[in-house]
Amino acid sequence: MEADWHWINFKINFKKEGNFMNYGEFGGQYVPQELKNKLDEIKEEFYKAIEDEEFIKEYLKYLKQYVGRPTPLYFAENLTKYADGAKIYLKREDLNHTGAHKINNALGQVLLAKRMNKKHIIAETGAGQHGVATATVCTLFNMKCTIFMGKEDIKRQRVNVEKMKLLGANVKEVVRGEGTLKDAVDEAFDYLLQNEDVFYLIGSAVGPEPYPEMVKYFQKIIGEEAKKQIIEQEGNLPKAIIACIGGGSNSIGLFTDFINEEVEIYGIEGAGKGICTGEHASAMSNNKVGIMHGMKTYIMQDDEGNIKDAYSISAGLDYPGIGPEHAYLKSINRVVYDSITDEEAIDAFKVLIREEGIIPALESSHAIAYALKIAKKYKKDDCIIVNLSGRGDKDIDTILL
Repeated sequence: MEADWHWINFKINFKKEGNFMNYGEFGGQYVPQELKNKLDEIKEEFYKAIEDEEFIKEYLKYLKQYVGRPTPLYFAENLTKYADGAKIYLKREDLNHTGAHKINNALGQVLLAKRMNKKHIIAETGAGQHGVATATVCTLFNMKCTIFMGKEDIKRQRVNVEKMKLLGANVKEVVRGEGTLKDAVDEAFDYLLQNEDVFYLIGSAVGPEPYPEMVKYFQKIIGEEAKKQIIEQEGNLPKAIIACIGGGSNSIGLFTDFINEEVEIYGIEGAGKGICTGEHASAMSNNKVGIMHGMKTYIMQDDEGNIKDAYSISAGLDYPGIGPEHAYLKSINRVVYDSITDEEAIDAFKVLIREEGIIPALESSHAIAYALKIAKKYKKDDCIIVNLSGRGDKDIDTILL
């Protein structure tokens, strides 16, 4: 029955949303013609796949039997008492196989690659969770796997690097630029352009079409489950939902099923050492629109239009842009985009451990910190949902520094 419910919702939501690429002035496909041809091939097959009942059933089967979905929507009673405001619920994506939301999308895209007879998967990663998820599904389906990762992120995320290698992935150190997520994406696109029979499995809701739409589609199960679960547990919708944002996959996954509901939505970027210091990862804070990684969106830029380096203690948030749908949602004032500093995120990391015995990823800690900030804005019988996008074992070394 559960699988039937998911199948019905996937079909209904796809039909209801219609054109996935309607992001106003944002999005697009700003790439060389040779790359455009490859992207259009993926786009065509993607739209065929999501109309194919057998493809969706296979995807949902693996989500249930391999990934471990549905993930719980957990009432964090101790955290709620600590915040002294609305009830705080955690959507436990950290309990997925591989420890984060990333595998939802990695699984969907690898099944698409398999359908297209691609044998070599490439991916970028910052925090390493997408790299681990990609390496995992490549092992599952016996595909060659190459992961591009910046030199700085390799240092910060040593545990996940070793996991990828154990899973058989070839981890390519990216030394260009600052050696972070942006540079890994650049390297992966270059490789895709220069090589045939390669499928680029993007990890966030960024890049040229159809990637933002694909990632959204394979992540929207987060919000579909959360909506059903909160109604079952509380009898009504939440007053607010919150998720962290680097490129924006876990957040768009949670937001999608709530966009047309009377629910306040918050997307939280990394404020790093403070917006005023310039050392942050908030693409939304300067309201500058530009072209990066084949898409038009909000980007961290200087006065000459050059892309600025992003900084966050969280490797998954230090991306100088944001997915085009998030840019659109900001432009129409549907989502409130704000930011949390490193210090606030670390404090929230420790609070969640102490109060609930849950070790969150530093990315997710930004969303937890924001929930603690706004909980008193609501009545005590109201509820808010925070997407706990990943677990924090990968961040222990960072916290201990």
